[in-house]
Amino acid sequence: MIAVLISAVLALAPLSERNPDPMSVHDYTISSIDGGTIDLSSFKGKKILIVNTASKCGYTRQYAQLEDLYKKEKDRLVVVGFPANNFGGQEPGTDSEIAEFCQKNYGVTFPMAAKVSVKGGDQHALFAMLTSSDNPDFKGDINWNFEKFLIDEDGKLIRRFRSGADPMGEDILGAL
Repeated sequence: MIAVLISAVLALAPLSERNPDPMSVHDYTISSIDGGTIDLSSFKGKKILIVNTASKCGYTRQYAQLEDLYKKEKDRLVVVGFPANNFGGQEPGTDSEIAEFCQKNYGVTFPMAAKVSVKGGDQHALFAMLTSSDNPDFKGDINWNFEKFLIDEDGKLIRRFRSGADPMGEDILGAL
């Protein structure tokens, strides 16, 4: 009798209460670099390219390409940058310093999260989910700055690209 009652209660509970572990990127609301929030569910119906970024990296020039991609594909894609200082201390700045750097040097207008950790014991929950999710490319720890995660219109991970993948290259454009 108790099992039947528990099943009935769970059936009526919202999905988020039945499954506390998010299965969709759309389940996350994150802090933005400007002190606000970014509700990833607001991007339902568009693809999302999530990128862990750094200002003092050999791949930092990709900010320009990410901005170009964001502007070119804005009707069907949102780019979201996640500054992280996990690799070689290449993102030492504060959120305001990072935002100023991105705007001044690359004219970044795509959404930027507050600085997070993308691996290790203090890994942000979104990246824990992304790096453990099955996808056709690979799973596991992020190896360096500017790895990219392509999310479909329903919030599911569909592709993952290493740091060297050109944001305006055929691999990424072809996956859109």
